[in-house]
Amino acid sequence: MEARTGTGTGALDRDKLFAARLHAARVRPYLATALFALHTVESRRVPTMAVDRHWRCYVSPGFVDRTPVEMLAGVWVHEVSHLLRDHHGRGDRLARELGLTGPAERLRMNIAADCEINDDVYGHGLLPPAGAVRPDSLQLPEGQLMEEYVRRIRLEGNAAALAWLDCGSGADGLERDWDLGPDGAHGLSRQEQDAVRFRVAQGITGRPGSAPESWQRWAEEAFHPPQPWRELLGAAVRSAASGSGAGEDYSYGRPSRRSAGLPGVVLPSLRRRPPRVSVIIDTSGSVSDAELGSALLEVAAITRAVGGRRDLVTVLPCDAAARLVHPLCRAEGIPLVGGGGTDLRTGFARALRIEPRPDVIVVLTDGQTRWPAVRPSCRTVVGLFPREHSRRSWREEDPDYVPDAPPAWARVVTIG
Repeated sequence: MEARTGTGTGALDRDKLFAARLHAARVRPYLATALFALHTVESRRVPTMAVDRHWRCYVSPGFVDRTPVEMLAGVWVHEVSHLLRDHHGRGDRLARELGLTGPAERLRMNIAADCEINDDVYGHGLLPPAGAVRPDSLQLPEGQLMEEYVRRIRLEGNAAALAWLDCGSGADGLERDWDLGPDGAHGLSRQEQDAVRFRVAQGITGRPGSAPESWQRWAEEAFHPPQPWRELLGAAVRSAASGSGAGEDYSYGRPSRRSAGLPGVVLPSLRRRPPRVSVIIDTSGSVSDAELGSALLEVAAITRAVGGRRDLVTVLPCDAAARLVHPLCRAEGIPLVGGGGTDLRTGFARALRIEPRPDVIVVLTDGQTRWPAVRPSCRTVVGLFPREHSRRSWREEDPDYVPDAPPAWARVVTIG
């Protein structure tokens, strides 16, 4: 990230280092809480400055001696950005996903994390140190995330010259032998780290326009973290399908054990069969083509949630009227006809008339509909397409109308 320097032999100039932190807080006031939450540790084993995942900042005395205050301020902002953006946690997840092991692959993550930060961190009072890694220096586009950059970076060419780079475990998740570790002094607990992130996000959203767009996006996600919605949807379907009464029926193929207590009487046993799922897809005009495409992907995920039995899943497109019920052969071949108003109550009524009746109804909608007044006889899961302005009017003739929230008897998962 920063310029390559020697480690020096003198004591750490804390006055200069803290003056640089104060300057960073003045020019980036929304990061002040995070900057002052870092505890500094003098270290001659780091090339410049580095952070660990416990919010300690390791500082080379020689680097401080040789670096102007305005550049040191930029390094402060850079290092705390690694921690705020959870590059250590994201690095661990990337390592598991892509099978990345060893220091060389972690260096690739460190470079990718620097590219995510450095495309807009400098300027307006912060000077970049010589050698700062930027996407254009590696012939990469700006504005992407660490996960996107790491797939495109190869440790050759310009990237090979960055072997000196080490922003610490806070940048890539790999612990160094100079880390103080979880039991060392002055580390922040996970709850304290979350509190710092929340305060920073408050500062950014409270003064819109004062932070770059990437930081504004980060603040939005800090308040509304993305859910693993596909896993949640699958879990909701599995939970509904495995609940008491779902997929259960009586069978004389295997007599009940209670028959032994009633001589001459044969009692049926309760057998569990694979659950049947009916998927109602909102095809009204307020649902975009992209959301309809996403709905078809969710149908495939729902099929996996019930063991891959496509013969047990039916799809029902619905706007203000229920359409044809389609057995699931290939999700991409289902015609999603509609485009009018929305009244999914007709879809519920049609789904409950299907023979054999479904054990679970899954509704994929933007929520601009009326809901059944009476709880259906089977379990219900609602997958909601998010709307940014949930309180604006949805009817031109009625400016005060706001659609009802899904009823309490439905399990709700936000999609996307």
